[in-house]
Amino acid sequence: MKKLKLVRPVFLLLFCLGLFGCKQDKQTIPNQKMDGSRSQFKYAKGFSIVHNENFKVLTITDPWPNASKQYRYALVHRNLLPSITFDANLFDAIIPIPIERMVVTSTTHIPALGLLEEETSLIGFPGTEYISSPKTRKLIDEGNISELGKNENLNTEILLELQPDVVIGFGIDGNNKTFETIKKAGIPVIYNGDWVESSPLAKAEWIKFFGVLYNKQKAADSIFNQIESDYLKAKELAANVKEQPSVLSGAMYKDVWYLPSGTSPEAQLLNDANVNYLWKDTQTSGSLALSFESVFSKAKSADIWLSPSYYNSMEALREANPHYTEFDAYINKKVYSFVNTMGPTGGVTYYELGTSRPDLVLKDLVKICHPELLEDYQPHFFKPLE
Repeated sequence: MKKLKLVRPVFLLLFCLGLFGCKQDKQTIPNQKMDGSRSQFKYAKGFSIVHNENFKVLTITDPWPNASKQYRYALVHRNLLPSITFDANLFDAIIPIPIERMVVTSTTHIPALGLLEEETSLIGFPGTEYISSPKTRKLIDEGNISELGKNENLNTEILLELQPDVVIGFGIDGNNKTFETIKKAGIPVIYNGDWVESSPLAKAEWIKFFGVLYNKQKAADSIFNQIESDYLKAKELAANVKEQPSVLSGAMYKDVWYLPSGTSPEAQLLNDANVNYLWKDTQTSGSLALSFESVFSKAKSADIWLSPSYYNSMEALREANPHYTEFDAYINKKVYSFVNTMGPTGGVTYYELGTSRPDLVLKDLVKICHPELLEDYQPHFFKPLE
């Protein structure tokens, strides 16, 4: 049986209760009562959670790079919502928790729902073919998750019919007309900024963002602590090796070779895997954009070539640019990528799961770069190109 749709917006529900004479004492929350205890995060910096007596405040401080606006949401247990009145000017939305009906807009959001065992709350997604999670794919196949088109052009008609409690979005800036339309219809939109974080564990800690929405903070804490523990154990294991293989990354796009800068989360993973990433000392924010000649002169003799863009075979690399075959890593067949690890409908599992499970990514890199370690471990994402 489908769950009954909640009436939107919240003020309409309160109006109807008053109209039919429901006598219920409402508690008005004074501004000075919103300074409760704050959740402490080990790595994540892009959001905060403050716990008050009858509600929580979720603030998104970094929804995208260099954001000038923060977003603040009052999270209220749905049983208490009719008895509390907020100053609407203080919040971007007032949201009942635990969430029962959710729309997310990035495959990186899917694993958190699975880890928290909340897959059935997902009712819509743009580009369902990119989802690889077996449980979520089953829900899609059974018709329980609606296709919402493309992320940059959501089908708002279907989304508004679904009436989710909340839409989890992401953006490169605040100019998203689709999200504005959704908000004007009374459906809250929360920007998820996990991708803005500067370290793998900081990105993974955003499971606590979903934990508070589902009122499962303790479960989210426990899940993250295990991921962190496994990550740090793999890092410690790799730290004991004496030889660091040299590593090249990326590939050409048109006339430019793009690869991670030394300050990127990808470079941090390589550092924690104890390898000699040849651009580890660069300080540029974002990706490096280099010429073929500069990369070749520095990395011709690199031991390992990781993530050569979207190329899925040695032949594809050779056909794209015959000069790729002159790298030692190509000659020695030491080229590895995650693009061939896909779900049943073609979604690349790394793009879905990699952000939430940096422990698995690090173990893959340790296994590839130090094959004598993790003897019984089979890489989860990365495979050698054939």
